[in-house]
Amino acid sequence: MKCLIVTTHPLNDSLCKLLGKYVENKLSQIGYEVTVEDLYAEIFEPALSVPERKSYYGEVYDSSNIAEQVSRLKEAEALVLLFPTWWFGFPAMLKGWFDRVWGPGIAYDHANDFGPIKPRLDNLKKVLVVTTLGSPWWIDRLVMWQPVKRIMKLALLGACIKKSKLQFLSLYNSEKLNEQRISAFKSKIEKALDTWRE
Repeated sequence: MKCLIVTTHPLNDSLCKLLGKYVENKLSQIGYEVTVEDLYAEIFEPALSVPERKSYYGEVYDSSNIAEQVSRLKEAEALVLLFPTWWFGFPAMLKGWFDRVWGPGIAYDHANDFGPIKPRLDNLKKVLVVTTLGSPWWIDRLVMWQPVKRIMKLALLGACIKKSKLQFLSLYNSEKLNEQRISAFKSKIEKALDTWRE
């Protein structure tokens, strides 16, 4: 199976990049064909362009400037997203990737009457989200009600994929980590990926 890994962090020595390498190695070991898309390394432009927005409700969405990203998304059968949660939301770079790459005719189709959109990413069967948060677990879960997970599950996957399996792993208090906690979190990732074995 083909897996697309999308990483989003400006620092090369970040925990997200470290975990990204770990995921890449594990998936390769169990037989996946892995493609890594590092949004910062690629200097991805997150802002929706004027031609893209003008064509959003036209006959064809203008994805000419993001053709490579669109191709990788459409070919993937599994998707892994690795990113820090900032202010209980996606980093701007990743939000822009959703805004531009998950466009009409790619991730979904508009309804003729502007009703609910119709899912189009039927190629994606498995999705793993790995995110780090500086906050403790109880703020994310009890106070904020896990906004990133809800948006991912209900708004993005729920609207763009008819059926997929979402696994969501959050590493809390990420600014107070030690090797033991990182190792324990890697074990959680490995356990999640073990379910991806064919």
